[in-house]
Amino acid sequence: MPFRQFGGRVTDSLKNRYQQSPNWSDGKFQNLQDTSMSISLKDFPKILYQQLSGRSDRTPNKPLPIKSFDHQKLMDTSEKMMYAWYGHSAIFMKLNGLNILIDPMLGPDASPIGPITTQRFSKDSLDLIDDFPEIDLLLMTHDHYDHLDFESIKKLKNKTKRYFVALGLKRHLVSWGVDSALITEFDWWEEYELGGVKVTFTPTRHFSGRGLTDRAKCLWGGWAFQTAAESIWFSGDGGYGQHFQKIGEHFGGFDFAFMECGQYNEHWRQIHLFPDESVFAAQDAFAKKIMPVHWAGFTLAPHHWKEPVEIFTATAKSRQMDFVIPQIGELRSVEETHWEEWWREY
Repeated sequence: MPFRQFGGRVTDSLKNRYQQSPNWSDGKFQNLQDTSMSISLKDFPKILYQQLSGRSDRTPNKPLPIKSFDHQKLMDTSEKMMYAWYGHSAIFMKLNGLNILIDPMLGPDASPIGPITTQRFSKDSLDLIDDFPEIDLLLMTHDHYDHLDFESIKKLKNKTKRYFVALGLKRHLVSWGVDSALITEFDWWEEYELGGVKVTFTPTRHFSGRGLTDRAKCLWGGWAFQTAAESIWFSGDGGYGQHFQKIGEHFGGFDFAFMECGQYNEHWRQIHLFPDESVFAAQDAFAKKIMPVHWAGFTLAPHHWKEPVEIFTATAKSRQMDFVIPQIGELRSVEETHWEEWWREY
């Protein structure tokens, strides 16, 4: 079982396909601007100590509850998007009548092959899949373990009709038994219309890999959704850069955006947004209303679990940005405005 977590191997034929991408160079996928992911040997002991020490002090004082799926509310015929967030980056959306899942990592451990576990803040999250409706479209931004989970895919594949994934990610799903014909891979800016929703894969500044030999052998990005009624954006993982303004200009802004916010460190600033940068990036992309994701799931960085949302809310207020922070699992319409600072009691 642990070896299955690695997913599919990069074969010569797959590498030949990846090499056709304009974003492939020197044997791997590349970011649009220079991006360093290296850590100096002198800094490594300090970073390792930060990561491993005091982890229990950076987690909630009790498990974060997840609201049950609201099937009755899902039947609402509103033309506007409905969504539910399941901690970290797992999102359910109902858009133009389609049931959509983004990065549905609902497993209990974000380090399934490591010597040290990274336990989820919520319990029994895999059981949520049993109560989900049939999924019209499942989307994946990249192949990191905190986004792509073998156990989640194993449960979801019997109720999922289509998969849109980053270029290079298909090999993992196929190795886990997903029908190859159901999977469409995307390079940056490629688009596809499904059920009146135009879906576009947008660039980010990040990296990928599940083992020692497949680093940057899968692309990474975000997803934009356009219907006749609204424009929605899921930013995906990645550091601050020029691409945010380009995305905003390309789509003419967004009515609502899910923004990466959490699991950051000064040593990897170029590949993850800091909470204040989440707000800046959303403004660069001309988003009207925003919501922080990539937090409240796991301890993957040496900051307290509440720090991302506290800095995000303070920055959004100071920049007069409209934002919302729903409870985990709460099915909401994009038009709903009420919310509470629920995280304070944990």
